[in-house]
Amino acid sequence: MTIELVIFDCDGVLVDSELIANEVLRQALAGYGLQMTIDEIMAEFVGLSMASVIVKLDKMLGRELPDDFLSELQKKTFTAFTNSLQPVAGIREALQRLTKMPLRICVASSGSFEKMNFTLGHTNLKHYFQDHIFSASQVSRGKPYPDIYLYAAKQMDCDPAQCLVIEDSLPGVQGAVAAGMEVLAYSVRGQDKKLAIAGGMVISSMNDVVKYLE
Repeated sequence: MTIELVIFDCDGVLVDSELIANEVLRQALAGYGLQMTIDEIMAEFVGLSMASVIVKLDKMLGRELPDDFLSELQKKTFTAFTNSLQPVAGIREALQRLTKMPLRICVASSGSFEKMNFTLGHTNLKHYFQDHIFSASQVSRGKPYPDIYLYAAKQMDCDPAQCLVIEDSLPGVQGAVAAGMEVLAYSVRGQDKKLAIAGGMVISSMNDVVKYLE
């Protein structure tokens, strides 16, 4: 079946934000007595919504984090983004080529609209997607459930079977597969095997997305 819609995750696929954001999270958690390495943080939380992350953290800590934890974390994260956030390597060129193809593109992310507006605006990628940006905050269940992908397909008036998802996280690949969509799994953190077992076709370059669609 012909691909009519390409659905991009945001963090780690469009913007190279995951290492930055998770290092800020690691430092914040150390302040509450939870010592984790950056690799442990990435393995545990990448691809999940912040609501899901907080539920996990409360269980790990054995107590609830303070009400202002998220707002303070976001301030520190945005400061770090301002200083060092870059687009994912090759993504701008890939988007330029995709916009010339007979298909549409959108974003479906676990991140909040505020975060995506900041990161996509800061890296000058937002204009490629216009208003076609969707957040897990719009659905009842985040990744690894298929809800955000099915919601995005519905909003874009596209059959899920005609959608291609570009993901980099295990929950993201699992959710896209559950939605009945094809998935290209962008792997730069040595997760090739896990992503492939979950049903993703592993790629190592954003140029591979263009090649696949050509």
